[in-house]
Amino acid sequence: MIRRFDLVRRVAHGARARVLSFGVRPTRVALGGLAVLAALALFPVPLSAQPDSTRPAPTPLTAHDVARIRIVTETRIAPDGNRAAYVLSIPRRVGHDENGAAWTELHVWDFKASQLRPFITGPVNVGTIRWTADGRGIGMLAKRGSDKETSLYVIPADGGEARRIAGFKTGISDYAFHPDGKRVALLAATPVGEDRKKLDEQGLAPIVFEEEPRHVRVWMADMDPETDDTFSEIDLPGTASAFRWSPDGERFVVALAPSPGVDDEYMRRRLHLVDAATGKIVAKIANPGKLGTVQWSPDGRRIAFLSGEDLNDPSEGRLMVADASDGSFREVMKDYLPNIESFAWRNATSILYVADDGCLTSIGEVDPENGARREWIAPGGPILSGLSLDTLGANASLVGSAPDHPGELFHLSIGDSATSVRCTHSNVWLGDRSLAPQEIVRYQAGDGETVEGVLVRPLGEEPGKKYPLILAVHGGPEAHVANGWVTSYSNPGQVAAGQRMAVFYPNYRGSTGRGVAFAKAHQADYGGREFNDLIDGIDHLIAAGLVDEGRVGVTGGSYGGYATAWCSTYHSERFAAGVMFVGISDHISKSGTTDIPDEMYLVHARKRLWEDWRFFLERSPIYHVQKARTPLLILHGRDDTRVPPSQSMELYRHLKTLDQTPVRLIQYPGEGHGNRKAGARLDYNLRMIQWMRHYLIGPGGKPPPPALNYVQ
Repeated sequence: MIRRFDLVRRVAHGARARVLSFGVRPTRVALGGLAVLAALALFPVPLSAQPDSTRPAPTPLTAHDVARIRIVTETRIAPDGNRAAYVLSIPRRVGHDENGAAWTELHVWDFKASQLRPFITGPVNVGTIRWTADGRGIGMLAKRGSDKETSLYVIPADGGEARRIAGFKTGISDYAFHPDGKRVALLAATPVGEDRKKLDEQGLAPIVFEEEPRHVRVWMADMDPETDDTFSEIDLPGTASAFRWSPDGERFVVALAPSPGVDDEYMRRRLHLVDAATGKIVAKIANPGKLGTVQWSPDGRRIAFLSGEDLNDPSEGRLMVADASDGSFREVMKDYLPNIESFAWRNATSILYVADDGCLTSIGEVDPENGARREWIAPGGPILSGLSLDTLGANASLVGSAPDHPGELFHLSIGDSATSVRCTHSNVWLGDRSLAPQEIVRYQAGDGETVEGVLVRPLGEEPGKKYPLILAVHGGPEAHVANGWVTSYSNPGQVAAGQRMAVFYPNYRGSTGRGVAFAKAHQADYGGREFNDLIDGIDHLIAAGLVDEGRVGVTGGSYGGYATAWCSTYHSERFAAGVMFVGISDHISKSGTTDIPDEMYLVHARKRLWEDWRFFLERSPIYHVQKARTPLLILHGRDDTRVPPSQSMELYRHLKTLDQTPVRLIQYPGEGHGNRKAGARLDYNLRMIQWMRHYLIGPGGKPPPPALNYVQ
């Protein structure tokens, strides 16, 4: 799958959101909200859509508003359950701040006092937060002061200055505090040797492609700042990730991949049990597919982890439990269809989990021995993720979104019943914006399969009137759109709705949240049943009387970009506009240039190029380019390795040569598989909305001027 594409995540919160596309790690695209009836033959007009001359004119959300939205991306609850640390993402201000990715601040919420305390704020980047075992400090990765690379810091939980625990020549990518509080395990890539540095300085620095891997290794360090930057390496094969100490600190579990390549990260990471004293591997856990979160049971007897059901499962959504003595494991809830998004051991015999259940989320508890389940919070309400549980298993912190707000900190309390409460309000100004109604829609595909998605209705909708529609296709396709907050720089959501357009996010075949079989249903059928689901969704909304069939647009990134290219060529007669982002246009050339060829084979194509050349050719949008009559805006990061920018260039060049329909190509220097910097994000959002307005509302014809007015 195409991972870490910011459509959303896991996002979704965080790349492996830990959205995603053809091979990016998507988890889910969290969009937020409020459930609706399953079979809608008619769309009743919400009360908010009724004309009322006494009401003030609505103030819709704009692209500039989206550019200043703050989002809680990560949270960790204190061991005693009284407080939670969280990371707040704050976009840089275009034209005011130096261009770059969003700042990330550290804050702490006191549940008892219902009080927020900022810890590290301003132009900073803090992440990967963890409480120390005694709950007296909060660890974080950051680059501060004279740091040249990301270092490990700990700040006192009661306030004070953070102290640097360790730094490494190549930067620390992850860490784990030892239960004794005296040591810490660090993950960092091997440094470049002095000989290589000298050659680099002389200009003798050719790249021997994929033959000089710099593995991520496990390093041990003391927590004592006097021994700063003194490390010992644990000699383990391959590239390390997902390090976790056993409760007694005598062993650890770590995921090892053959190489640091993305393909191996996705498809070949396997868990290993290691004796901490000797560094010897004592057992292996042969997780059957993609690997997610890993946690020890409190008694140290078992290890729970998220994994694919098998090597062909597109996502790591199944809960497995392994015996910590020999590595044998089994799936805990084999017949449970929803994907497990996150989990935590409540005690030695019980696991609390958050599940992606279609367009909704739920919270439950399961006995890992017999699979007996209890549902604490039924599907519905806010879209929750990132479960972090206290030592007693009574309180948890999560990230939650809803149709009227992006990710915020939530508190979960478990007693005789369970309740989740929103704690933070990071965008108070959103209360001054008029947001359009949002709901879940379910419909029948042509072959009888039930498909669902999230619909944002036009703001100020009038009864009986038909509106333009933007079909927003998520990436992955091993991701899904949940009924939460659905607006971002690359997702039109409320911005398009505010300009009197409907937006529909279909969870077509291949999406997560509905079981492994549904997630596999797109395999070996590029552009087939999966994208027929898109057309059937449009027809459903037309039949319901909401959509003008002559004014339908399509957009998406990564695999959603492939869908956009396919709809703008193969299905061109159905679409009046397209906005394609980091998308695929030629499966033949992509199969030989992407950094995830094995993932594409194992969980998407299920065949190699040389086994069926015609399949890869005919399922490529460029094969159908002569059908194209859809005005297409193509956008791509110039440093994209997941879907190389040549994919966009191919489609652009053919459309430009044919000269049958307007086409424009936008390239973003310094951006990869999705835009990170504030300027590129604002530019993308403005261009996407401009293109859709121009061709779905008017005047159409030649493309709008290429220069944008960036001033609000």
